[in-house]
Amino acid sequence: MDLTGKVAVVTGGSRGIGKAVSLRLGGLGATVVINYVSRPDAAQETADQVVKAGGKAAVYQFNVADSAAVEHAFKKILEDYGHIDILVNNAGITRDGLFMKMKEEDWDLVLDTNLKGAFNCIKAVNRPMMKQRAGSIINITSVIGFAGNAGQANYAAAKAGLVGLTRSLAKELASRNIRVNGVAPGYIDTDMTRDLADSVKEIILNEIPMKSMGSADDVAAAVAFLASDEARYITGQFIHVNGGMFMG
Repeated sequence: MDLTGKVAVVTGGSRGIGKAVSLRLGGLGATVVINYVSRPDAAQETADQVVKAGGKAAVYQFNVADSAAVEHAFKKILEDYGHIDILVNNAGITRDGLFMKMKEEDWDLVLDTNLKGAFNCIKAVNRPMMKQRAGSIINITSVIGFAGNAGQANYAAAKAGLVGLTRSLAKELASRNIRVNGVAPGYIDTDMTRDLADSVKEIILNEIPMKSMGSADDVAAAVAFLASDEARYITGQFIHVNGGMFMG
């Protein structure tokens, strides 16, 4: 796979899955625009690692849930680089809790970031990609968006919404040679899952046929494939990276 000359925007690209995706795309030759909200040091560290590995990277601070901020940021990215070829909608948050106790603000915050954030970013690249008649949009959903999970109604709703958004836009944009796909990670070894109690990890592993958590690199490999010309005839599809936990 070769992404030389491509410009890729990765939201939430400073750590975890977003960092792994940024490093993988940069390693394949893409210029990676790393979005962050509140951790400039982590974002810059990721960018530095991309450059150290021989790639090109830059950091841009904006909140994907803020439509005006997204519009301004993508306008600046287009001014700086001339085109955007790949968009990876990875930014996401959790505010877990049983539905009967869930606060409205926790519902809104998760939906605004995880679902509306993707809407805002796709809206910003839609016309430029249509004009260049090429592009790859990859939405990071989750096994929870397909299977659901107690205590994560807001997160599941947002990630399931990304599934419908992906399939609908794939049909709308295919005639302009813009592909829209998704990657659905299962339980991935990240900062978030490392903080789980050992008893919780044991329960999770018992649900996974492969008996191990995935790595952020596993997810990044799927994203890189969908971003590349190797996947030129694939749109509206999802790659499930979950060790067999959910098959659909």
